[in-house]
Formats: sequence, C-alpha cells, structure tokens
Amino acid sequence: MNEFLPPETRNPHRSQGTALITGATSGLGTEFCMQLASRGHDLVIVARDSGALTELATRLQAQFAIDVEVLSADLVTDAGVERVAARLSDSARPIRALVNNAGFGLRGNFADNSLQDELGHLRIHTQTPLTLMHAALNSLATAGGGQIINVASVAAFTPRGSYSAAKGLIVNFSRWANVFYADRGISVTALCPGFVHTDFHQRMGVDKSTIPPWGWLHAPDVVRQGLSDSDAGKSVSVPSRRYKIAVALARIAPDALVEKLARRGR
Repeated sequence: MNEFLPPETRNPHRSQGTALITGATSGLGTEFCMQLASRGHDLVIVARDSGALTELATRLQAQFAIDVEVLSADLVTDAGVERVAARLSDSARPIRALVNNAGFGLRGNFADNSLQDELGHLRIHTQTPLTLMHAALNSLATAGGGQIINVASVAAFTPRGSYSAAKGLIVNFSRWANVFYADRGISVTALCPGFVHTDFHQRMGVDKSTIPPWGWLHAPDVVRQGLSDSDAGKSVSVPSRRYKIAVALARIAPDALVEKLARRGR
C-alpha cells in the first residue's frame, strides 16, 4: 500500500525494519501501530475489515511517513491464517517484529456458549498465534533476530474459563520461547494487562460500570510498557504496579475467591 505516499515524502531515517500487527484496527492493535510507527518501523497491518485497514494505513503514512502494507484476513479461518503466515515467511520482505493482538471475548460461560463459538474463540487466542509464531520464529532466526509480543491478559493467572485457559497457554509458551530462542536474537514477550479502556468489553456486551475506576488502564501506557519489557528481553509484561500485585495474590489465594473476583469482568 505504499502508493499512499510518494517516495520523496517518506521518512528517510527509518531503520527499524517491518512490524506485523494483527487486530490492528482497534484498541491495543491500533496503539501498537502508532507506537511502532513512531519508532521508525514500517508496518504490515492485519484485520478483517479492508476498509478500516485502508483508512488506518492512510493515517499512519500521513502522520509518520512510513510504508504501510494492508493485509485483510480472517484469523479464525485456514485461508486467513495461511495468508498471514505466508507473509511472515517471505524472506524477500523480512519481518522484524510480530504483535499477536487479534482476539475477541465471549459473554457467556463455557457450557452456555455454542461449541462453535468456543472453538473459534480458542483458535483466535491459541492456534492462530502459535501458527504465526511458527512462521515468524523461523523467519526471524534467518534474518538475525527480532521481537514477538503476544497480547495475553492477567486472566492467564486466574481460573476464568476458556479465556484464561487460552491466555495461560500463550503466557507459558512465551516464557519457554523467550529462553529457547534468545541465542538467536529473538525475544518473545507475553503482555498481560488488566482491564484496558478499549472497545473489547463493549463488543462483549460487558457493563464497564461493574469494574472500579482504579481497575482500568489506558492503551498507550499498556503498549509502552509492553514494548519496553520486550526491548529488555522479558518473557512476561504486567503493566502497572497494581496488576503486578494482583497477579502475585492470584497465585496464592484460593481459586474460589480469585474466580469470584475475576468474574466481575464478564
């Protein structure tokens, strides 16, 4: 999509390589686009809505003078995932950073939701990021290293149905991969925020008023912390001191109590 800016207007000082962000058109995904672009990364932005992608690409190019490639893909489908994995594996256009951000929540409890919805939910939060990481890890190793950030959640440390189970898998995999691939110059970080002011909860139909004001984080702060921790080579990033404390308490508190508190976010 480089045609949005003529070559002479592009930032001549870019040197950070290309970053691919899934779920780019809203919430933390858009904020990752903004902050990575401000660092000098060119971008590949991925989401289902091609119109929203094109609009975002135009804004990013105009504001940051970077190259932005639009890749429309439904990451709950084989074809969509294969399209993005192929882009990550393209050695002629190497990716130096991957942000696995795409995802959605389900309002009901596991047995009350349809099995199809639950399996799609499991796929977007586990199978899809694992597939994209498989492509990215091989590509990054060949290119000399890079970064992967997997957007997880503090729910990964709580008993909270299939969502916490899926995020727990990603956290544990990130911890392993960050150690195993470190000698290849690759950092893998699981970003685990608490409640963030985005449209995630509105799309689930959650009443945000049930969550106390102190529980909310702001997307720019979350992304800034995630990028900083990734730069530092940390395997897990929990933004804000209050959520670090919450995670520590969740590890030792009774499951029944933790589940009751976590349920407030549904």
